[in-house]
Amino acid sequence: MRRPLALRLNAALATLAVAAATGVVMSMPEASAAVAGGATGYATQNGGTTGGAGGQTVRATTGTAIHAALCGRASSSTPITIEVEGTINHGNTTKVSGDSCNTAAGVIELKQISNVTIVGVGSGAVFDQLGIHIRQSSNIIIQNVTVKNVKKSGSPTSNGGDAIGMESDVRNVWVDHTTLEASGGESEGYDGLFDMKDNTQYVTLSYSTLRNSGRGGLVGSSETELSNGYITYHHNLYENIDSRAPLLRGGIAHIYNNYYVKLNESGINSRAGARAKVDNNYFKDSKDVLGTFYTDAAGYWQVSGNTFDNVTWSAPGSENNPAGPDPKSNTTVSIPYAYTLDNASCVPAIVGATAGAGKGLKVSDGSCSPTTPTPTPTPDPTDPTPDPTDPTPDPTQPSGTNLSLGAGADGSSKASGSSYGNVRDGDMSTFWSPAGSTGSVSVKWGTATSVAKINVREASGSTGSIGSWKVVNGDTGAVLTSGSGAGVITVPQTSLKKITFEITGSTGTPKVAEFETYAG
Repeated sequence: MRRPLALRLNAALATLAVAAATGVVMSMPEASAAVAGGATGYATQNGGTTGGAGGQTVRATTGTAIHAALCGRASSSTPITIEVEGTINHGNTTKVSGDSCNTAAGVIELKQISNVTIVGVGSGAVFDQLGIHIRQSSNIIIQNVTVKNVKKSGSPTSNGGDAIGMESDVRNVWVDHTTLEASGGESEGYDGLFDMKDNTQYVTLSYSTLRNSGRGGLVGSSETELSNGYITYHHNLYENIDSRAPLLRGGIAHIYNNYYVKLNESGINSRAGARAKVDNNYFKDSKDVLGTFYTDAAGYWQVSGNTFDNVTWSAPGSENNPAGPDPKSNTTVSIPYAYTLDNASCVPAIVGATAGAGKGLKVSDGSCSPTTPTPTPTPDPTDPTPDPTDPTPDPTQPSGTNLSLGAGADGSSKASGSSYGNVRDGDMSTFWSPAGSTGSVSVKWGTATSVAKINVREASGSTGSIGSWKVVNGDTGAVLTSGSGAGVITVPQTSLKKITFEITGSTGTPKVAEFETYAG
């Protein structure tokens, strides 16, 4: 119910008075120019993550000012970008009240809100012994800040000891170019650097540094708390971490191009049915960097392109299942978004040049060189409060395992620079293209495989190029179905060793990034 105009004006004036007294500077509504680039990874799914784009921009130099900016909005979903400068600590972070916020003292409280960006600017933003707590919220961006020495015991305490913690129906969070650090483990009063639990989904942690902690972070608080997932970790530095880099309980994680140095006890701990796609990471001077540890509840992984430099592995036991010393995939994971892999050999250099706060928001150009992306205003999300009960990343995607991953591939023709194998590698940045406007590509297996649906996904920049097509049983030559345009295609459930997608007409140059196959 809307309040009378006079009451809303009085509330706004009161909030401005608090802001003036506590270090917040209001500015005119504008696009979020401080945020460079856009979200990546799973944060791009489920409607995307745009934070406060399109809303007002506010400068804050205290924690109280951050809370005042949240409370000064017209509603809890009004977009806002909060530019933070200086040191935020217990002494300058108090509770502020209002209808558009639910804040608390001694923590940056992002509770029951949406469409917010917090970005460090100027000489930098440091949250000293003060954690950031995201609860029952969606569409949040945190960028270019340092959060350090947050404690759960001792004095002062904040956020249960988590540098950044998310819980209770959280959706679409992008944390980018942050530095998260502690000064020890649980015995020194610290907990996790980056924790997610109680139904948190569609999160990306990118270009960040996590160091000097007993616990890097977890996804899921127990072996039965499996409502979390769709998390991407890429181009992060994990340095001097005892364990949980990360700990995964259930759900799906995509972990690529991270640099791990001195993981002292264990690293990526996939357990309780979790599935992790682990690509082109560099592990150095570490122990048990991948596996299922401290439990008999198995987790799974798909590995490719990783480098293991002076990594030691423990012997398997009843509650330890290290993936090494020669890690092999024991599952397949289909990734629904486009991404580009840097070669693992250059990961130490590119992560060193880009990860953490104060690096100028530099990212990899996809070829192991740092670059600064151009700020691009993004539209407000059309659904700022996604359905928390629906964990499906893309409602048009067939369910189940993509059978093409790990299969073989061939075809009738291919353009220069493309490959048949690119259609079944799970990478949207690679593709097969015919030598002309027509041609065919096939997925094949060593034994008969039941297929009922396929998903033909076009590469970026070529969407709509595929015209007419037919799907052929590669064993018999029988046409299973025909039509036009890429996307999900249903075929009569057929057991076969080879299935062919034949393009019989197109506009421009067709490019098939993925030829996915599903049993049902």
